[in-house]
Amino acid sequence: MHIVTGGGTGIGRAIALALHARGKRVLATGRRRGPLDELAAASGGGIAVLPCDNSAPADVRKLAETVDAPVTGLVHCAGGNPAITRPHPTSLEDEKALLDETIAGNLTSSALTVNALRPQMSAGASIVLFGSIAAEHGVGYYGPAKAAVASYAVGLAADLGPQDIRVNCVSSGYIADTEFFSGTLSAERAEQLRQQTAIGRTGTPDDAVALALFLLSPEARHITGQNLHLNGGAFTTR
Repeated sequence: MHIVTGGGTGIGRAIALALHARGKRVLATGRRRGPLDELAAASGGGIAVLPCDNSAPADVRKLAETVDAPVTGLVHCAGGNPAITRPHPTSLEDEKALLDETIAGNLTSSALTVNALRPQMSAGASIVLFGSIAAEHGVGYYGPAKAAVASYAVGLAADLGPQDIRVNCVSSGYIADTEFFSGTLSAERAEQLRQQTAIGRTGTPDDAVALALFLLSPEARHITGQNLHLNGGAFTTR
């Protein structure tokens, strides 16, 4: 079984549908029932869905209880930047609330999901966490939260390696056709992000699908503990 969190929209949805098309059994989670129902319908009922806030222990515990087969792949796409849709904090209490929510949605959700499903993961399984190019640019609290996800993947890979479970992080740049910016991204800013790439092309969910499917496959059996940048050259590693 493959688990895809944040599977109702964007990259998670694309990965869930791609896995289903390749004959994999898929369970997708998301916080909103509507997009999950649409995903299930798009798969002809082949993808099982479960409303779940992956930063909430009770919800993640329910997810683990729902899984009735060994988990061979986990793709954790749940997360986001809540600062995009709210006013700038005007008090320390508001600042803390934003920080807590950002860390919870990205790092806490990763850790809770992995730990809940860890007993059910089979030898040879692959975990793919999603970071962000924001970790390299220090974007508010979202960048640090995603940097923490990438760091978490490194330690987790060492921890799970003896069980023949691989862990990698995909840190994506701007990916079009997702709900990440909640309609707030201007055409001018989107063009700026495109121009920052070396190849002059904006990323798409299919680009993330291709990399995730590779990391989940036996062909990537010697790749673990890595942070793979998916941004068309907008940020380069040395």
